[in-house]
Amino acid sequence: MAGGQAIRAFGLFARAARAGSAEAEYQVGRCYLNGAGVPVSRADGFRWIERAAARGHAEAEWILAALYVDGVAPCCDRQDSSGSPLDLFSFDVAPEPDFAAAEKWARRAAEHGSADGQALLGYVLTFGPKSMRDLEEAQHWYKLSAEAGCPQGAYGYGSSLVQSGDSEGDEVRAADYIRLAAQAGLSPAIYLLGMLTERGWGIERDQSAAVQLYRRAAVIGNRSAQTSWGRALMWGVGVEPDRIEGESWLRRAALAGDADAAALIGDIYAEAGALPPNYAEAAIWYRRAAEAGHAAAARTLGLLYLSGTGVGRDPREAMNWLGIAAEAGDRSAQVDLASLLLNDGASHPGDLAKARDWLERAAASGNLLAASHLGVCLLEGIGMDREERLALQWLHQAAREVVSAQYWYGRALSEGRGIEADPSLGRAWVARAAAAGMADAEAALAEMMVNGRGGPKDHGAALDLFERAAAKGHVGAMYALGMMRDGGFDVASDHAAALRWFEAAAERGHEAAQHIVGHSPQQNVRDDR
Repeated sequence: MAGGQAIRAFGLFARAARAGSAEAEYQVGRCYLNGAGVPVSRADGFRWIERAAARGHAEAEWILAALYVDGVAPCCDRQDSSGSPLDLFSFDVAPEPDFAAAEKWARRAAEHGSADGQALLGYVLTFGPKSMRDLEEAQHWYKLSAEAGCPQGAYGYGSSLVQSGDSEGDEVRAADYIRLAAQAGLSPAIYLLGMLTERGWGIERDQSAAVQLYRRAAVIGNRSAQTSWGRALMWGVGVEPDRIEGESWLRRAALAGDADAAALIGDIYAEAGALPPNYAEAAIWYRRAAEAGHAAAARTLGLLYLSGTGVGRDPREAMNWLGIAAEAGDRSAQVDLASLLLNDGASHPGDLAKARDWLERAAASGNLLAASHLGVCLLEGIGMDREERLALQWLHQAAREVVSAQYWYGRALSEGRGIEADPSLGRAWVARAAAAGMADAEAALAEMMVNGRGGPKDHGAALDLFERAAAKGHVGAMYALGMMRDGGFDVASDHAAALRWFEAAAERGHEAAQHIVGHSPQQNVRDDR
């Protein structure tokens, strides 16, 4: 409607509204809400819509309900310059919607036969407070709305069938209703139809068609679709790859608040490709995703703080983000955080109990890393009482794949902790861990070879193992090399080399090495200089 015509129409509606016409009151309210012939005023729009609804005007009732969902209260006078018409599934929901009032007016509209009101009532019963939710009744109202030809009702009914359908017929019906909503241009429906098409749920599986649906929904602003379309472009899924365009769509979605998109951008910067990883940039996007509730991104951000990769090393900040991910149910984060808490002497007893519970749950579900951590803590009494027999059970389970568990299990067998000592079998397990390159295992196996524990002596092989461990910074291996090179072993003695190894160990805090270096003739000569 042209500007002059809209102004004249508003004047006529206003005159009739003042005379008590419910339809006119409804139209005046719509004019204020949409800025048709009058400046936008949601407060004035609300008041006129409320007057029409109080007279039983069904369309006013559902719009009033929608305004309550949108968080528009009678005392507000917020301005909205967008001029966009009301759309049930396109609201920017305010922080404090009034679902109780929304349910009251949506129910009135639904019972008065408003298809939009029926769809909105289904929405409130689906997404309102838990005490208000009734998915069975919601599906009933969605179905009535859909059968009346309302696109929002078709989308709601199709979505509810996706959640509750337990037969092939339900899947097909769900896809049919969602297709109707998508044909009406509802972006969430277009996106969901893409998901169903990608998975072959109630519809023939077609990756290329799914991607094009994502593109359609992305162009009209659906954040989730922008993420899916960007992902498809990045990795060439159902479309020719275009990493630049793909990242652009992911950024658009991430900046609009999509946590998955932000996490994906973090992954892109963290991976090595044509350019080296940019962990500082990755951390920025992981933080954005984590703050939006992405548990896996919170865990990754925590690990970056733990290692000081791309951010300043900060164990407290690491524990904070790992805690957020753990509380959100991320099992890997629970295992990571439990290990930190159990090794932190300042941890609260309640945190220690939670850490053990997390490890036990994860280990019982088959997480071998959790089983390894739990076994070591039980074996050494870290954050919990020693239970060596139970520790051996978890370590044996984890030792199938986890290198550190192989080392600890081998040590426990060799030392007879929680079981009768079996040095031979213990040495075999330690050897497995050493073969995988674990420095502690290399040093432990070398010591066994020096002493002939659990197998034959082999000082030459022991020397090689100590050197491998020392190259990785193992201080005990450095000291052992000094001892072996100082003489008395079946390897060539080299006092100068021995002193160098003693000095290396001493510089890293090895007390026995410091004592030897402090009393060596060569060191005395250097000190005199």
